[in-house]
Amino acid sequence: RMVAAVLAGLSLLSLLTCGYLAWGSRRAGTGEAPESPLGEEPAAGAPRSQPHIIFILADDQGFRDVGYHGSEIRTPTLDKLAAEGVKLENYYVQPMCTPSRSQLITGKYQIHTGLQHSIIRPTQPNCLPLDNVTLPQKLKEVGYSTHMVGKWHLGFYRKECMPTQRGFDSFFGSLLGSGDYYTHFKCDSPGICGYDLYENDNAAWDHDNGIYSTQMYTQKVQQILASHNPRKPIFLYIAYQAVHSPLQAPGRYFEHYRSINNINRRRYAAMLACLDEAINNVTLALRKYGYYENSIIIYSSDNGGQPMAGGSNWPLRGSKGTYWEGGIRAVGFVHSPLLKNKGSVCKELVHITDWFPTLITLAEGQIDEDIQLDGYDVWETISEGRRSPRVDILHNIDPIYTKAKNGSWAAGYGIWNTAIQSAIRVNHWKLLTGNPGYSDWVPPQAFSNAGPNRWHNERVSWSAGKTVWLFNITADPYERVDLSARHPEVVKQLLRRLSQFNKTAVPVRYPPKDPRSNPKLNGGVWGPWFKEDEKKKKPDKSKGANKQKKNKNKKKAN
Repeated sequence: RMVAAVLAGLSLLSLLTCGYLAWGSRRAGTGEAPESPLGEEPAAGAPRSQPHIIFILADDQGFRDVGYHGSEIRTPTLDKLAAEGVKLENYYVQPMCTPSRSQLITGKYQIHTGLQHSIIRPTQPNCLPLDNVTLPQKLKEVGYSTHMVGKWHLGFYRKECMPTQRGFDSFFGSLLGSGDYYTHFKCDSPGICGYDLYENDNAAWDHDNGIYSTQMYTQKVQQILASHNPRKPIFLYIAYQAVHSPLQAPGRYFEHYRSINNINRRRYAAMLACLDEAINNVTLALRKYGYYENSIIIYSSDNGGQPMAGGSNWPLRGSKGTYWEGGIRAVGFVHSPLLKNKGSVCKELVHITDWFPTLITLAEGQIDEDIQLDGYDVWETISEGRRSPRVDILHNIDPIYTKAKNGSWAAGYGIWNTAIQSAIRVNHWKLLTGNPGYSDWVPPQAFSNAGPNRWHNERVSWSAGKTVWLFNITADPYERVDLSARHPEVVKQLLRRLSQFNKTAVPVRYPPKDPRSNPKLNGGVWGPWFKEDEKKKKPDKSKGANKQKKNKNKKKAN
């Protein structure tokens, strides 16, 4: 008892030292729950075997931008949750927003959903294909209450594409990829601007009080947890807007970072500090309302950081939007009382598609045989330290992005056209073709000046026409030594694997802009605009108008 008391005292002291006070003493309007003793868990009866699943997805958080990866930005909540859980140190996502989110929610690679090129733009008549079963839909089948708070970015041109039509009981957040953190307005291009805050299927004008989105989303999460019965399983998908641009944060979060001269890095640090506090408040709410002991908290970034917007992926190479490790290797961990090997590090290969089968299995759900998944159940890998069932990752094949002018079938040994942007990992080996994107290493000192200073960046001048790279990622995680010339047989082997994957690809979905998407035509709000039956209804109306009016009901129906 004495040891337990001492540990409890130290835990409380640690929280206070980091500036995380008890509930009642926090400032109003910052997303805190009502006053309650720290960590108190009310009796809620025996928990069900199905765990509560809380998936927290950060936006554009760089690999280095967490305390336990050596960042100068303080993240005490993330550090503590990761230290008490399992850190995923060989964990991969996609290099941009839509691809990572689509793979999380379907368990499928981009080539199997048609979203292998870029992201879904606000004005495109495009969304996650409706024939794909989603994670929340599968969880609902086994009794879960499913709620989403935050950024959707999987398309909305039709009502059927909205989160509430894809398996979520409720949705509160934004449909687009970015927007103002306070006003929730977004301009896609000059004159094409609109409001982007939704509650379920309608614009959330009544809930917009000018609150910073990170704090507003946290308050919504607390309301959901307070109103739900903890004896019934819940899936809570919290997709924070932070730390994606625009770089905005409440003033008080700048206090510890005034010494950072680079304005983008300083703003980014304040945003991350606010996010860390928000996640602390979510975990406190899980304890307060009786969820924590039977919960699994998963934390992940959706892609690497963007150095020009304050993010750091050091010592990894490249940035968001690229297939270098800095674009696709992510911060990630699992925190749960249900873990067997708490306080450990998982260095086994894990990919964002793996959450789909892993979470459905944990929820005691069934995966239909006709659903051809690219993800694996990795719970035993994470919880017990077993070997990962995954031996490869198709990072992507993008047949539209062919900017490598010198790429050719000859450079690909007649197996693959190296003009195509693609990347694949097989065991220790990683192969890239085409133009992988911005390839600098951006060290911490690059942020030491008032503006981004590329003189600090490390670069490699490749010979003209290079379109194939090979790295041993286990031995060279920073991608400094290209081995493609030294190991041509390995290159051929991985090119054949790319070719095999490509045979299973579906056509790319990347339609042109639709002028009907303009928010001005939709009451100033970004939202569904496409009506497939519009043309069919018009002739019906004209027919009805010419007929004699036999009764009022028929006229109303027409």
